[in-house]
Amino acid sequence: MHSVSVSGVILDGQGRALLIQRRDNGHWEAPGGVLERDEDIISGLLREVREETGLEVVPHAMTGVYKNMTRGIIALVFRCEAVGGELSVNDEARAFRWATADEVRDLATEAYAVRVLDAIHALPSPAVRAHDGVCITADRALLPR
Repeated sequence: MHSVSVSGVILDGQGRALLIQRRDNGHWEAPGGVLERDEDIISGLLREVREETGLEVVPHAMTGVYKNMTRGIIALVFRCEAVGGELSVNDEARAFRWATADEVRDLATEAYAVRVLDAIHALPSPAVRAHDGVCITADRALLPR
């Protein structure tokens, strides 16, 4: 079985990305979660970001596709801009942090940091990567035509 998740990498005007610290495992990562069966991708992205941060966002680009080979989860990641709402801790996020690329590398495991870094660096095409839940096991970039 596979499931599909979405994450929103929200960037501020200073090149920093918003990370949440998850309540369930204490990890730092971009807000997101699993799509509901009857939910389209963008609606699910907006819902997950709002639930985990309190922010309303506009997605600007898909920056990567990532597969957790151990758990069978495919994640679609989007670069987003906050356009409303207010950060608030909740049942899923216990803390927030605006992080530079170097801070992302220090705070998040490789498999989750790379999603944020790919969004920050704005590759010409979405990255396509596989991981084992912690480390990248394979990565590819789509070649521009």
